[in-house]
Amino acid sequence: MNLNLKNPLAFFDLETTGTSIANDRIVEMAFLKVMPNGEIHKLVERINPGMPIPEESSMIHGIRDEDVKDAPTFKASAKKLAKFLEGADLGGFNIVRFDVPVLVEEFLRADVDFEVGNRKLIDAQKIFFMMEKRTLTAAYKFYCDKDLVGAHGAEADTVATYEVFKSQLDKYDGQDVLDMSGKVVSTIKNDMSSIHQLVASNMVDLAGRFVLNDKGVEVFNFGKHKGKPVSQVLKAERGYYDWMMQGDFPLDTKRRLTQIKLKDFQMG
Repeated sequence: MNLNLKNPLAFFDLETTGTSIANDRIVEMAFLKVMPNGEIHKLVERINPGMPIPEESSMIHGIRDEDVKDAPTFKASAKKLAKFLEGADLGGFNIVRFDVPVLVEEFLRADVDFEVGNRKLIDAQKIFFMMEKRTLTAAYKFYCDKDLVGAHGAEADTVATYEVFKSQLDKYDGQDVLDMSGKVVSTIKNDMSSIHQLVASNMVDLAGRFVLNDKGVEVFNFGKHKGKPVSQVLKAERGYYDWMMQGDFPLDTKRRLTQIKLKDFQMG
């Protein structure tokens, strides 16, 4: 189906140094601009972020410091990009929550005018989530080909989950699980230790405020210190522990925070 366009529509994706909208930077950007007459124009460029690219990010997109050391900064490319996007609406996958905010931050740092309020935003992920429901009822129908009677009743939901899980093992047994870069990270098999490693191995506290990074170190998973080792933050900002302990965090989160602090104290 050809798109019914009044304005150009620029689909785009960004690779970045991390997931913080305020602090991380673009390392690669790709734009595919579809014109109302059907013509397609592309702009693909790697960007020197002006900061080290963390290894955990490089493992996802495959871009390392040496790959962008001679690339232009975003500021050097900002005016060219703004010209390319002039009059264009924006499209992509999960762009509303991440890519658009990151792009706007970069334009603001470069002091180049780039207004989003007058552009239409087209996010294919939102359509995907709205049309392909991610509920237990939908999973029961997809995996078991049954209608869930009594949905949201504890017993019906529990039985349905059991049947869905068995059907998942039947459907995916022996299949590899790939990360965003196509690397095999696990294989689905009928083994509960293996399944745990796949879905919950990096958990520290049940609320997900702390997780284990790829080196097995507890890091913050929220706020201004997201991605930073908990022990390092507690040493650098001694009041941060007290702030969390007095804050509206679950008791389990506070317990884990205390355990990390005590472990670090004992090792020191």
